[in-house]
Amino acid sequence: MRILDEIYFIPGTPFTSMRDAYLVGAGQSAYGAFPSESYRSLFRTAFEDAVASVPNGLETGDVDEAFIGTLGVGGRQLGLSGPAVTEHVGLDGVPCTRVENACAASGFATRQAVQAVKSGMADVALAGGFEIMTDMSSDATKYWLGVSGETEWERLSGTTFSGVYAQMASAHMDKYGTTREQLSRVAVKNHANGAKNPHAQLGFECSLEEAQSAPVVADPLNLYHCCPTSDGAACALIVSEDVVDEYTDDPIRVAGVGAGSDSVGLFQRDSYTGVPASQRAAETAYEVAGISPEELDFAEVHDCFAIAELLAYEDLGFCEKGEAGQFIESGATELGGELPVNTSGGLKSKGHPIGATGAGQVVEAFKQLSGKAGERQIENPTRGLTHNVGGSGGASVIHVFEKETEVSV
Repeated sequence: MRILDEIYFIPGTPFTSMRDAYLVGAGQSAYGAFPSESYRSLFRTAFEDAVASVPNGLETGDVDEAFIGTLGVGGRQLGLSGPAVTEHVGLDGVPCTRVENACAASGFATRQAVQAVKSGMADVALAGGFEIMTDMSSDATKYWLGVSGETEWERLSGTTFSGVYAQMASAHMDKYGTTREQLSRVAVKNHANGAKNPHAQLGFECSLEEAQSAPVVADPLNLYHCCPTSDGAACALIVSEDVVDEYTDDPIRVAGVGAGSDSVGLFQRDSYTGVPASQRAAETAYEVAGISPEELDFAEVHDCFAIAELLAYEDLGFCEKGEAGQFIESGATELGGELPVNTSGGLKSKGHPIGATGAGQVVEAFKQLSGKAGERQIENPTRGLTHNVGGSGGASVIHVFEKETEVSV
């Protein structure tokens, strides 16, 4: 492990005045239900996959800091869960911080890793996440999913996450005329992509008819409009501009980062038809990256429910407010469209192991920008975005990644 001098900087220093950070490797376990695996073994799989993906190689001794996201579903190892997995992969003695921000845990862990590198605190930082969600009863699962919602007035009154997002879907349908068919088209698209992803939990295609006729979970949302609960882990390796040439000849720069937070309870917000935290995060990320949404080649967005993907189209500026339904119908977000969204299959098909989801989105960005996404590879991408949301919008974090070789200097 490198010994770095402390670098102090004045709070509020512009992000762009710090040194650049780069994504040099990323990997994940499969997502699904794995009764023979533990959170440690899944994390080891993800970590080893990430290390193996670094073009010029990376040693565990190179890692200066680690940031690990997990909610702690099931109550296993609630304390020191970060060091519990990093020591298992040979990172004994490396400073490790556990990050909890509900479903956005490892998205924020990635943000922390980027900040550590840009500030000079680390030259190599690990961002990762994990969750085990399938080894308990349905009642226990509902409880652990509910802890990320507003407890006193939503959860204790019987509201579920599907119920909260159903309210958002109903509001969007009432205000903008969004239809159940448009919600179902999100599922069809993401299952088509997930069928091409060997790591996907629900790696099969579905027809529009199947997606529309599935059993209702929380009206207007049906089973195909909801992501599964999942076991899994994911990791990303972030390095500084000072050492990036040691690890790759084709660097992927972290061009922009944005984050936001909001009221935890949906009922506390002024509108049900958008996620203000995502809107603020996107504005910041675009400003830092010096781009507009039109300059993106692909995006991984947080589609825990079909309506969440449609809201993301509008919140992130992919289309005008109220036009997400038409946007999905146009085919723009399909693999061959003008802006492919959730090429991995998204949370809907790939899966949603809460603590791993944000880092898993970074894995897909790394694969697409490295030309290693297999059957779902888009043509010559240079810039992509990841969007990770906690709860129903209490927290949101966005990263913009771009191939350095394509950027004018």
